[in-house]
Amino acid sequence: MNSMVLLIEDDQEIGSWVSEFLTEQGYDVVWLKSGQKIMEYIEPANIIILDIMLPGLDGFTVGQRLKQKYPEKPIMMLTARTSIEDKLQGLSFADDYLTKPFHPDELHARIQILLRRTGAVSTDVIELGHLRIDRKVNRIMNSVTNTEIVLTGKQFHIFMFLLDHANQILTKRQIYEAVWEDPYIKGDRTLMVHIRHLREKVEIDPSQPQIIKTIRGIGYRLLT
Repeated sequence: MNSMVLLIEDDQEIGSWVSEFLTEQGYDVVWLKSGQKIMEYIEPANIIILDIMLPGLDGFTVGQRLKQKYPEKPIMMLTARTSIEDKLQGLSFADDYLTKPFHPDELHARIQILLRRTGAVSTDVIELGHLRIDRKVNRIMNSVTNTEIVLTGKQFHIFMFLLDHANQILTKRQIYEAVWEDPYIKGDRTLMVHIRHLREKVEIDPSQPQIIKTIRGIGYRLLT
């Protein structure tokens, strides 16, 4: 069963674009242009994405009322208002605050974080770009070609260690000692070779990696 996103956005262009993008990512999306009919759709919604500038009641008022009545439902403010005062007001009740313009992949990643936090999506299966990772059976699939990506034991261990620390910069020492369980010797190229072969399997274009980034002089970071 797909997670349901309740999107409240009065801007036709942004609302249409966000709705279409999230539908392509596998969500069921209900898009409203004001908070007027929100109570008709709030029960099945897994997450609410809310603009501030709305006709009638503004997003702050709508969000505060929703949070009081449905404290378990995550709310993300999606707005062009960037002042610290607005952010603080929004985060006084909302679970996240994303400012426009934004990259759709960042929106998707933030939604996934909020849904995992509330248990609305299984943490066993993770969508990462074109990758679908099923941790329960230790399987990585290419969702575009619908084929399994077969990794060696060390490659899989490296990938999962990076995934467990997603978006964090990890040093070569941290990764090496976690995977090989031996002291890291500066200048050892073993990890670099394994990362290169890993990228050849999980990246669309290994020469321009989008998932496993090199942090020059430090180590690596897996981006979600």
